[in-house]
Amino acid sequence: MVKHRKPDYLLIFFILLILTVGTIMVYSASSIWAEYKFGDTYYFLKRQLLFAGVGIAAMWFVSQIPYFQWIKYRKWIFIGCFILLVAVLIPGVGLVRGGARSWIGVGAFSIQPAEFIKLGMIMFLSGYLVNHQDKITEFKKGFVPPLALTMLVFLFIMLQPDLGTGMVFLLTCFLLIFVAGARIIHFVFLAGFGFIGFMLLIISAPYRINRITAFLDPWEDPLGTGFQIIQSLYAIGPGGLLGVGFGNSLQKYFYLPEPHNDFIFAVIAEELGFLGASFVILLFFLFIWRGILVAIHAPDLFARLLAIGIVGMIAIQVMINISVVIGLIPVTGITLPFLSYGGSSLTLTLCSVGILINISKYRQ
Repeated sequence: MVKHRKPDYLLIFFILLILTVGTIMVYSASSIWAEYKFGDTYYFLKRQLLFAGVGIAAMWFVSQIPYFQWIKYRKWIFIGCFILLVAVLIPGVGLVRGGARSWIGVGAFSIQPAEFIKLGMIMFLSGYLVNHQDKITEFKKGFVPPLALTMLVFLFIMLQPDLGTGMVFLLTCFLLIFVAGARIIHFVFLAGFGFIGFMLLIISAPYRINRITAFLDPWEDPLGTGFQIIQSLYAIGPGGLLGVGFGNSLQKYFYLPEPHNDFIFAVIAEELGFLGASFVILLFFLFIWRGILVAIHAPDLFARLLAIGIVGMIAIQVMINISVVIGLIPVTGITLPFLSYGGSSLTLTLCSVGILINISKYRQ
């Protein structure tokens, strides 16, 4: 193993550039709501700067830890994250926000365990797949055990319920198992049961059925289930090629729900236009490209799986969020990495890329 003293500076540059764009757009998207609710136009901006500062410090700290150290503590990290995930379901411990019991803590000092279990599972699963690589092509001994653990964690995420985070978690784990060498026929077999399970999840909760019908025809209930996607499209449409100008969004005036969070990309498209939105997508592509290169040139299988898991987790979340905003898939309630306002999600994402940066120091 040859250690390079310098990390992938292009990767770091793209991360910081996306984060900077996100911080600026959080201010633009949230200023009206912040003034109305808190009497301070900069309320969300100041908190986002705090989250970003803590996240960057955490990213730097994590990037100094040799990646192979995580394989020693992966079990304890996963167990700790899983305990928090179970604890959040206990009444009086977990906090209900937006109809989901997804938070644990007190007031502003609260976290989302479902965010942390994603990274904890990537670490644990990467180590497990390395130790059992010789069995991964076998269905019972190699494919079923990591799949069963994945579904168990997914079940607890869905008990909150949090379908958006659950889908990112599930797809990331499937990606890791596939990259580790699982046979495609096993995924084909899984897809049949997965489709049945997905339909049962939708049928079991009326609000999910409403989201599906709203996705198919949002104008059937424009003031109810179709409201979010319609307002998002109303934001994107007038943006045109160059946008209406920074700070000039009309939809953020209490029309677009969560303009600084789940639907921040709609505000970007409205204010910066097609070119601005395309630039943001390009930045994500460049970040994913550098991340994949880190994985390809990683010195061992654990580093490769860890890098692929982190890049895959972020890429999947980006695709789901933007697809929701532009109306390609039903609303799932998931943030846009690096760009959306938030504490747990932003800090966890920056910690994750800190590991990716450390792996880049050992590239071959």
